[in-house]
Amino acid sequence: MASTDPARPGFALPLLLLAGFRTLIDDLHAELAQEGHPELRPLHGFVLQAVGADGTTATELGQRLGISKQAAGKTVDRLVAVGYLERVDDPTDARRRLVRVTPRGADGLRRSAEVFDRLRTQWADTLGPERVTAMEDDLRTMASANWFRLDVPGWFGG
Repeated sequence: MASTDPARPGFALPLLLLAGFRTLIDDLHAELAQEGHPELRPLHGFVLQAVGADGTTATELGQRLGISKQAAGKTVDRLVAVGYLERVDDPTDARRRLVRVTPRGADGLRRSAEVFDRLRTQWADTLGPERVTAMEDDLRTMASANWFRLDVPGWFGG
């Protein structure tokens, strides 16, 4: 059944979800900049997660992110230049080069997790902890089973 409340049109829901996401991400990056990571951008969190603990190749990274090898390579170049990633020889295959997270990149990921915890607490202080928990539970119900997807950059750009 379609919504009959003109004050709550259907298109507003995804826009409000996106606005909430954007608010959290903007607040995260403001805090990360204050904590010594002014170079990190929203895309970079997906990249660092996609590289993983064992590293990956640029081709595999592009596949994980849903972007071209060229786009992945350009992003890796940028993150290498600012010290978040490094390129190393693959110890199991001399023909391959791996991309790995540096200690600076790992620090950025660790700090991101801490900031997200603080931001969640701020939301709970404003809305009430029960409402935030209920919102998370409701979103888990409505989201697909594989809700944590690293290919969001490719999905947005595709």
